[in-house]
Amino acid sequence: MLLPVRTTAPYRGRAIVVWTIVALCAAVFLLQAALPPAEEFALVVDHALIPLRYSDARWALAVGLDPRDYGPFLTMAFLHGGWLHLIFNMWTLWLFGRAVETRLGRLRFAVLYLACALLASWAQATVYPESNVPVIGASGAVAGVLGAHVMLFHRARVVILLLIVIFPVWFGVSALWYVGFWFLTQLYYGTGSLAGEAIGGVAWWAHIGGFLAGLAFVRLLAPPPPPGDAAPAAD
Repeated sequence: MLLPVRTTAPYRGRAIVVWTIVALCAAVFLLQAALPPAEEFALVVDHALIPLRYSDARWALAVGLDPRDYGPFLTMAFLHGGWLHLIFNMWTLWLFGRAVETRLGRLRFAVLYLACALLASWAQATVYPESNVPVIGASGAVAGVLGAHVMLFHRARVVILLLIVIFPVWFGVSALWYVGFWFLTQLYYGTGSLAGEAIGGVAWWAHIGGFLAGLAFVRLLAPPPPPGDAAPAAD
C-alpha cells in the first residue's frame, strides 16, 4: 500500500474550507451510522448518484426517485460507505488541499471543490448511463484537488509510506510523479471497467473526471503567483 504522508507544498493558516468539508463529511457519516439500516439505505438512495435515474425517467419514477432532482450530483460527495472510505478521502483532502486553499483563497477553493464534485458525477453518469448502482464518496472532488495541487506545486515533494507486510518504508517523490502515477492507475482501471460495471466497486471515471476538472478549473481560478516561495507553516 502506498500512502502519502507529507507534502512540501507551502500553506498558511488553518485551511478553513478544508476543515469545514472534513467536518461536514464526518457529521454526515455519523448520521448515517446512527440511523436504522432501512433509513440509512433510504438516505443513501435519495442522495447518491444513480445514473439510471437521469437516463431513464420512467424507471426513476417507478422506484420513487425524481429524475429532475440533480442535487445528488453534489450530495453524493458528502456520503461515504465506511470508515476507511471516509478517512482516506479526508486524509488526502487535508494533505493536498491546504496548500491549494492557501494559493487560491477560501472562496475560490470552495468553488473549485464543488465544481470538481459536479464534474466527477457528470463523468461517472456519462460513462455508465444505464447503471442503477448508487455512487457515493468525495473521491472525485478530492481527485480535483490533486489535479489542482500538481498544477500549482509540481515541484513539491511528497513523502510516501510503503507497507511491506508489516515493515514501513518511507521515501520521497515529486508531486508530479506521485499524481501522474495515480492518474495512470485510474485510467488503467477505468478503461478496464468499460467492459463491465466497475472494477472493485470503485467509480474510476468519477476520479478521472474530477481530476481533469481540477486541472482545468485551477487555471481559471488561480490568482497570479506570489513573488518568491512561501515557507511551510505548522497547522
